[in-house]
Amino acid sequence: MIANEAEMYPEPTPQPVVLEDEQIEQVLSEMQLGVPDYLSLSASISQLARELQKSMVTVVGVTSDVDWFNNAYENEGVVSGVIVADNGKELLVLANINSLKEADSLRVTFSDKKEYRAEIKKKDYHTGLAILSVGKTFINNDTLQTITPITLGSSASNTLTGSPVLALGSPIGTEGSVCIGNITSTGTGINLPDSVYKQITTDIYGSKSASGVLVNLRGHVVGIIDMSYNNADMGNLISAIGITELKKTIESLSNDKDIPYLGVCGTDVTKDANEELGVPFGAYIKTIDMDSPAMNAGIQSGDVIVRMQEEEILSYADLTNKLLLKEPEEPVTIGLMRQGPDGYTEMEITVILEIKE
Repeated sequence: MIANEAEMYPEPTPQPVVLEDEQIEQVLSEMQLGVPDYLSLSASISQLARELQKSMVTVVGVTSDVDWFNNAYENEGVVSGVIVADNGKELLVLANINSLKEADSLRVTFSDKKEYRAEIKKKDYHTGLAILSVGKTFINNDTLQTITPITLGSSASNTLTGSPVLALGSPIGTEGSVCIGNITSTGTGINLPDSVYKQITTDIYGSKSASGVLVNLRGHVVGIIDMSYNNADMGNLISAIGITELKKTIESLSNDKDIPYLGVCGTDVTKDANEELGVPFGAYIKTIDMDSPAMNAGIQSGDVIVRMQEEEILSYADLTNKLLLKEPEEPVTIGLMRQGPDGYTEMEITVILEIKE
């Protein structure tokens, strides 16, 4: 059989064009971008912000009291939240309600300015984040047609620093405000009991009481705004907790699951520490909460947790992820290595997990 011409003389595979730095600089210098291009880009970002506002809500906490003259009055606290799910029966709203913890009741205002009563489904007492429930039977159809759950993205990328983001919610302290800027760092960890989160900082100047979300230009959430971990030098710069590290917690809260509490802060054991100091790989415990289940069970600072039930623990992330799968009041067998005069000795203890309140 005689091969056809295409088989005898196949087209060469096109190779990607690789430009040197000097060539890139020349191309950029020859680009002619004018005001219309800027206006077009600005209009596209504004349109994205308007679409994302359909996922944003205002959470109002109402506290009733009486004054010195026995007159009743109400105080209102306000934070921004975001719709994360619609399970068919209820809309689930994620918000940090630490500043609303004394409220007698909660109300949620959607993007169409309609307001509805909300209930706390579950709360994480370490971060202050809570999932609020708004029953769909109480929401009119016009409101339901104007709102949409937001997409949770990723904060795990190594290229996140330097990328543009929108801050939505109340970044300047005013509900419904929008700011744009760039992520300036993602390398700082936020160490909380039984967890460690990534802190995302930006060059956006905002309110010290800002709340809401950071969203990339694809419209995906990369962080939940939280200003409480800022140092003095960056008090007004918008920062957030990375969404990737929060996803398992958000999933547990959305599924009406209590977050189990052990009460340890830890870190990974590095290769150098293992090879030079003989520290076994696992979750190295740095501090223990007072009166926590960990302290009551006898876990100490400097211990290395290497096993939970029958599952191996190779890192602190292993420990925190496996904890989220447990239930409060559940007895958990923990294997750990403790340093003594003759090196590390393996021990086994039983911990009764609790609910942090």
